[in-house]
Amino acid sequence: MKQILRTTIVRAALLSAALLVTTLTALTAIPQSQAGSTAPVAETASGRDVAASGRPAFTGAEGLTVQEAPPIPKDVTDDRRRQRNYPEQPPVIPHSVAGYQLDLNANKCLTCHSREFTGDSQAPMVSVTHFQDRDGQVLGAVSPRRYFCMQCHVPQTEAQPRVQNTFKDMDSVIRQGSGTSGGGNN
Repeated sequence: MKQILRTTIVRAALLSAALLVTTLTALTAIPQSQAGSTAPVAETASGRDVAASGRPAFTGAEGLTVQEAPPIPKDVTDDRRRQRNYPEQPPVIPHSVAGYQLDLNANKCLTCHSREFTGDSQAPMVSVTHFQDRDGQVLGAVSPRRYFCMQCHVPQTEAQPRVQNTFKDMDSVIRQGSGTSGGGNN
């Protein structure tokens, strides 16, 4: 009985391995019609669409094209503080954070922005709100819920908006409102 069970298990393992090798071979094989050729670039207004290399962009979509992703915009690295657009807006990061370790074991941001290092680095200290837990108790170190800086703070980039933006900051809305009501002194 044990011998039959062992034989069945070995056969199943061999069959699974053969199926896996066949699947991987089929996925990595290049069809003869595409060997040695490059994918043709589709003629579009933007010139950024790329043909889907002879395969549909998704199931049932023969002949569609895949749009090339835009290049990643550069970070603004001038270290200038930016004006905030609304109260309690988290400040943006005015420097590159490429390569920063930010995980459970280390937080590179705190090597400059923690209270003990701001004197040497001249970086702004993290807000006192970062030392409060969710019950409002003040802690001696940055609260775990505020430890991952890039949940709220983002690097500023040179990217242009992909959609026209009509956002008005709070100060311009207040100025506009007081200007239309005759100066606001009535």
